[in-house]
Amino acid sequence: MKHKLSCLLIDDDRDDQEIFRLALQDVNEEVFCLTADDGIKGLQMLKPEENFVPTYIFLDLNMPRMTGRDCLNALKSDPLLADIPVVIYSTSSDPKDIQDTKELGAAGYVVKQYSLASLKDILRRYFN
Repeated sequence: MKHKLSCLLIDDDRDDQEIFRLALQDVNEEVFCLTADDGIKGLQMLKPEENFVPTYIFLDLNMPRMTGRDCLNALKSDPLLADIPVVIYSTSSDPKDIQDTKELGAAGYVVKQYSLASLKDILRRYFN
């Protein structure tokens, strides 16, 4: 099943996953969105045999088992995945985190929002 717009959210916080999905559904209900609880699961979902290539990957930085930085490195070093835009989706607004992840190849950086309306405004940039 091919979807016009799709995303993979890799985030260990189930509440953040739910908020993201709710906001995304309000922004564009046609976007197909999968979630993974950590970087290892996210990378497994992107294996060629899974046949899932999202339009965007939203990636949390602070996760157990595999950090967002390590996952970003793995994504950008895989020729089959390197061209998928990865947007960091983190509670951190530290300029060093923003700079470091951009240097590693992140296409964008979104600080997690406490307001659903603010998150919707941000997601409209990607999915409208």
